[in-house]
Amino acid sequence: MNYKTIAQETLNIEANTLLQAAKNMNDVFEKAVELVLACKGKLVVTGVGKSGLIGAKMAATFASTGTPSFFLHPTEALHGDLGMISANDVVIAISYSGESEELSSILPHIKRFNIPLIGMTRDANSTLGKYSDIIIDVIVEKEACPLDIAPTSSTTLTLALGDALAVCLMRARDFKKSDFASFHPGGALGKKLFVKVSNLMQTKNIPVVSKDTKVKEAIIKISEGRLGTVLVTDESDKLIALVSDGDIRRALLRDDFSLEANVLEYATLNPMTLDDEEMLASDALVLIEEKKIQLLVITDKNKKIKGVLHIHTLIEKGIS
Repeated sequence: MNYKTIAQETLNIEANTLLQAAKNMNDVFEKAVELVLACKGKLVVTGVGKSGLIGAKMAATFASTGTPSFFLHPTEALHGDLGMISANDVVIAISYSGESEELSSILPHIKRFNIPLIGMTRDANSTLGKYSDIIIDVIVEKEACPLDIAPTSSTTLTLALGDALAVCLMRARDFKKSDFASFHPGGALGKKLFVKVSNLMQTKNIPVVSKDTKVKEAIIKISEGRLGTVLVTDESDKLIALVSDGDIRRALLRDDFSLEANVLEYATLNPMTLDDEEMLASDALVLIEEKKIQLLVITDKNKKIKGVLHIHTLIEKGIS
C-alpha cells in the first residue's frame, strides 16, 4: 500500500475543495463580515461533534485577533448556558447537514431574542438554514475520506472559511502586530514587542569594585557575582571599566601578570553601556550580539550603574 500516494490524494482533494470555494465566493460572505463588525457584543460560535471542535478553534482565533468571541456547546446551552448569549451578540452555528439535534434545539431560543444568526451548512433548506439570517455555504463535492463519509474536506473548508472571516475582520479593524501581542503577552511576539530591559536587568548583588582594587580581589568578586564579570567604578561611583574572566585568562599569558597589580591594568576601559532601560529586550539582544559581548551594563546619563543584562538571561526568557 502506497501511503505517500494516499496522503497526496487526501491533500489534493482538500486543496481543490478550498480552491473551488474561493472561486465561488460571493457577496454573502461580505454580509457576514459586516454583520460581525456591527456587533456590539460578542461573537458566539456553536456546533456539535467535529463541527463543534472546528467552532472552538474558530472562536479562539476570533478572540485572539480582535473579535471578542467564545464557544458555546449546544448541550450546555440547553442546560443553562444559553444565558451566556446576550441581545447584542451574533451567533455562528455550524452543522454540515444543518440538522444536528442538539443544535436545532437551541435555534428557536436564539431567534426568540432576535439575535443575528450566521449558519454554516451545506443545506439552505435545513433547520439551521431556515433559522439563519446569513448562510455560509460549506458544501463539498467529496470528502477526502475514502468512504466519503467522515468529515474531512467539509471540516477543512469550514475551518478555512472561519480563518477567512477572521482575517477580513482583522483587516477591517486594522489589527496590528502590537494588538496581536497584547492578546499573547506570554508568546514570542508578545515578549519581542513588550518586554523591556527594565523587566529583565539584574539590579541587586552586582559585582562592583573600585578602580584601586587589586587583581586578586577582583577575581574573588568575579566568582562571587556569578556573571563572569566585575564592574569597575571611580571615586564618584561612575562606571569606567569592566573585567571579565576572559580578560583575566588573557592576562595570565602576559609575562608581567601579577595578582597584586591594579585591576585597571587588565580591564576593558570605557565598556559598552546602555542608558535607556525602556529599550525593548529584543533590541538589547541585537546590540549585545552586534558588539559580541555577554554583559550589557545599564547606567544613567552620568554613567552610574543601574543594573546589568546578561545574554543568558535574554535567552532563558525566550527573547529573540
